[in-house]
Amino acid sequence: MKTTYSRICVCLLMAALALTVAAQPRGYGRRPTVIVHTGPRPMPPESRYHPYGWRTTYYGLRLGLNAASVRSDSPLLNGKGMKTGLNVGFVIGHQLGYTTPIFLEGGLYYSQKGGKSDNATSLSGRPAKFSYNLGYLELPIVLKYRHFTRSGLSVEPFAGGFLAVGVSGEIKDYADRHAFSSYDNGYFNRFDGGVRLGCGVGYGMGYAELSYDIGLANVGQDNFDNTRTGCLTVSVGVNF
Repeated sequence: MKTTYSRICVCLLMAALALTVAAQPRGYGRRPTVIVHTGPRPMPPESRYHPYGWRTTYYGLRLGLNAASVRSDSPLLNGKGMKTGLNVGFVIGHQLGYTTPIFLEGGLYYSQKGGKSDNATSLSGRPAKFSYNLGYLELPIVLKYRHFTRSGLSVEPFAGGFLAVGVSGEIKDYADRHAFSSYDNGYFNRFDGGVRLGCGVGYGMGYAELSYDIGLANVGQDNFDNTRTGCLTVSVGVNF
């Protein structure tokens, strides 16, 4: 009798154990699996519209035309007319975040600025027409937001600043028919700096841009008269 009772108990215990194991969730007691993503970095959803894909770093060449002016408290340096000049350089841009289409862009340009005046006074004391040529090496640094449309066109507004040093320049006095350096005593300082605002448009490797430089530094040598530059630039180029 005892033997039969013992067998029944053993059978019930084994059945209970089997039911307990069957009721446990799948994978219970196993070491969790860790999935490591080894593919490319995530891209902004809109990058699928870009015909050449998304680049986290780009390089570019630029060629443009300036329409520059000089505004001054000094009648000698105040220019009421715009002066055209060349703008040429290269840029480097790098994406600041994996999924944020904001880029930090810097570069180096040679930029011809200056202005014209019809009411200046010549060295001989006569009313004269003057032109001011100012050639700068410029270092711009801007933050740029790149938005791609479904057609693959990118719209790229930007804002930042620039630093510049004068490497060439000439002032022409048309009354006395005399030309001299823009950086002679009493005229312009070599250093300039200010704010740059604008917007670019790109498609594939092609790029076009409109920007405006607001000079904040006093580029005149007279500390009592403020002299500042301004420049509207239209440029085209390529990114690669």
